[in-house]
Amino acid sequence: MGKFNFKDLDDFEKIKTGAENFYQSVGEIFCPYFQEKIPFNVKGLKHLKFKADQQARANQDQYARLKLLRLAPEVLKKSHTVQGIWETKKFEELKTNSKWKHILKDVKFYEFIAVLDNVRIKVIVKEVEGGQKHFWSVIPFWSIDKLTSKRILHSGDPEHD
Repeated sequence: MGKFNFKDLDDFEKIKTGAENFYQSVGEIFCPYFQEKIPFNVKGLKHLKFKADQQARANQDQYARLKLLRLAPEVLKKSHTVQGIWETKKFEELKTNSKWKHILKDVKFYEFIAVLDNVRIKVIVKEVEGGQKHFWSVIPFWSIDKLTSKRILHSGDPEHD
C-alpha cells in the first residue's frame, strides 16, 4: 500500500482535520516568482475537497492532496520560476450588488512543480481577472498513461486537477 492510500476512515479524518488546521494557520506565503504574498484562502481548501460545487472528490484523492498540503507553502516560498501558465475564460461566482452571480472572466493558472521530501508535486496558483492571486491546488505524484507509456502530470485542466 502506497504512502498516499488511507487504511480506514479514521485515518482519513485524522489527515483531513490536521490539514484543515494547518491550512488555516498558513495565511499567506511570499512567492519570489510573483514578488508578492499568495493567500491560502477558503477557495483553495474547498477545491482540495471538491471538484465542483456539490461534487466531492473521492476520499483517496482528497487524502493524497491533504496529506501533501504541508509541502505547498514550501514550493511557493522557493519558486523563482513558473513551469506553466494556463489561460482560459471561465464563469466565476462573484458577488456584485449584494448578489452572487456567475460572470465570465479571464482566468490564469500558474503551475509550480517541485520535488520535496522525495515527492513530486505540482502547486497551482489561480488568478481571476480583477482579483487577487491565491493558492488553488496541490497535485500529488504523477502516473504513467497505459496506452502511450507517457507520464501524466494532470488531466490538462488545472481548474479541476
